[in-house]
Amino acid sequence: MAAIDSAYQYYLSTYGNSTVSRYDTHKKSQLRDTYNKIVKTNKESPLYKIKNLGEAKKYAIDIKESVGDIQHIAASLSSSDQGIEKAFSKKIAQSSDEDVVTAEYIGNDDTPDTTSFHIAVKQLATEQINQGNYLQPDRYQFTPGIYSFDLNTNTNSYEFQFSVDRKDSNADVQQKLMQLINHSKIGINASMVQNGKGENALVLSSSQTGIADDEDYLFQILPDASPSSMHAIKLLGINQIAQEAGNSSFVLNGKEHSSYSNSFMVNNQFNLTLNGISKDGSEATINFKTDADAVADNVSRLANAYNEVIKIGHSYSDAQRPNKLVSDMSSVAKDYRNELEAMGLELDADNYLHIDRNLLYDAATAEDAQDNFAILNQFKDTLNSKAAEASIDPMNYVNKIIVAYKNPGHNFATPYITSIYSGMMLDRYC
Repeated sequence: MAAIDSAYQYYLSTYGNSTVSRYDTHKKSQLRDTYNKIVKTNKESPLYKIKNLGEAKKYAIDIKESVGDIQHIAASLSSSDQGIEKAFSKKIAQSSDEDVVTAEYIGNDDTPDTTSFHIAVKQLATEQINQGNYLQPDRYQFTPGIYSFDLNTNTNSYEFQFSVDRKDSNADVQQKLMQLINHSKIGINASMVQNGKGENALVLSSSQTGIADDEDYLFQILPDASPSSMHAIKLLGINQIAQEAGNSSFVLNGKEHSSYSNSFMVNNQFNLTLNGISKDGSEATINFKTDADAVADNVSRLANAYNEVIKIGHSYSDAQRPNKLVSDMSSVAKDYRNELEAMGLELDADNYLHIDRNLLYDAATAEDAQDNFAILNQFKDTLNSKAAEASIDPMNYVNKIIVAYKNPGHNFATPYITSIYSGMMLDRYC
């Protein structure tokens, strides 16, 4: 279980906050096709043991997630029914002042190119912050014993207990509490701040921003009824609110609005993220980039996703098989090297792609642009196929010890061998 837990912990800490793409949903036929590919791979896979399991499981997870990004981008650039050039000029939103607001277009490409709106930000949504008292780190102000307190949110109540030993200084107690709260993962983040005197204070902040009219707080800390717990919380001061949660306030096309969050959707087409306050009430304009800019950005997205896979291959030690991952993925770019370089995509000695946007602009607006888009489309499809293979069996890139090969002609499916989160850990049962 420890091996499984550590894999999930790495996945959640590294990729747990990733946004879900609409391309993560699939038809039954697509799921059936993936299942059949897994079964076929399993039937041909030998029995193996994994060397350096701790690194191997991280490597496999990183591969799975990074090639998934390639698949998402390829899918988004394959959804147009108006020709190849329209797929690569997929609409991209832009903001005239990204220090104030950034925009992402999530709608369909049938939205008119002239669509635009204006926004002025008056106030950002804020989280609740509790800041404790500053304590001298090397003093021993807490009596040894067990203390408890309740942390209440508007939906749940949590009881925390912590112990103090005779050797625990103020800094030790604060550190214990910080780790206790952070490990609970209840949407409250704990950290330590230090003043000019070298004294430390605990700071608790909510992951959530904004607050409803009928709410007084996002979280509240109440000590246990025992005198010792009440004294400990009073000494720590973590029940003191330093900043109340607040809602964002903005003017959209002349009308005042507010939101609990700094990220919200407009007309089910645009995701807006508020980053700062508008100066002197000035407005930021949200509209679409030109087709040439959209092409450059979409090609950059695909190239960046490719580069991320190459980076993962380079970042792992020779205990794994990073050269195989780099070789497999870069082989696609090498097959199209001459054509890509003519359009401003250059492959360097480490197999990373670099983009010359001026050359790419020229290629997107040239008389033979249709031919250039056809090459880009072929490159995208081939890269997507290679990513799909890696996604089905990321363990193919992990250094393994072959134990036994299947009996030719009499093999059978082993359903856990290529599972990203199960197969890589079953070695612990051997």
